[in-house]
Amino acid sequence: MTDMQSESAPALHVSNTVEAVPVITIDGPTASGKGTIASKVAESLGWQALDSGALYRLTALAVLRSGVNADDVDHVAQVARTLNVRFNGDKIYLEDEDVSAAIREENIGNLASRIAAYPPLREALLQRQRDFRQPPGLVADGRDMGTIVFPDAALKIFLVAAVETRAERRYKQLKAKGFSVNLTDLLEDMRARDARDAGRQSAPLAPAPDAITIDSSGLDIDQTVQAVLDLWSSKKGSG
Repeated sequence: MTDMQSESAPALHVSNTVEAVPVITIDGPTASGKGTIASKVAESLGWQALDSGALYRLTALAVLRSGVNADDVDHVAQVARTLNVRFNGDKIYLEDEDVSAAIREENIGNLASRIAAYPPLREALLQRQRDFRQPPGLVADGRDMGTIVFPDAALKIFLVAAVETRAERRYKQLKAKGFSVNLTDLLEDMRARDARDAGRQSAPLAPAPDAITIDSSGLDIDQTVQAVLDLWSSKKGSG
């Protein structure tokens, strides 16, 4: 990822040049593998990568640390507007502190899913996400990349997997990082988050009308990455 502009930096204005930069969006439910796939596709193409979910997780972490009431929609949106964050490779910094691991904790993910339903928060983060659209191209993953943030994306992927498969993947990831986690609880939390993400009024989780769905339940990471790259090659060839 590229470094994110601070709030005091001038926002990039959409221009014909920016609009010409190709974008691949990879949306999907939690733990569908979209972040890993997006990162590897971007690496293969030599493009920028945007982990939009990290922005919501960063906001959730900042809300908890600041003591702001998470039910106060306007204050939560204000926290998002003033985030001092920086992306540097695989590292994510909040107020110059490496919070790469902290934002992946389940309580942060659950709060991020909850506050992501707030329209003022989504609006506050919209331009920040669009500012990642830089040459030679961008691979953006999230839940509304193809529907709201980059509706003109050249290729839109909706990545899915059975909820049991996703829970097992997340369980292994968290255990490998030393977190104490219960698979049954994780599965219940994931089902609740799926319902919350799909049912929210603002930018609900759903594939864009022109998105291509990939079910990664029976695919490993490399196979899924190759499926996306093949679709992009086919897109370019027919374009």
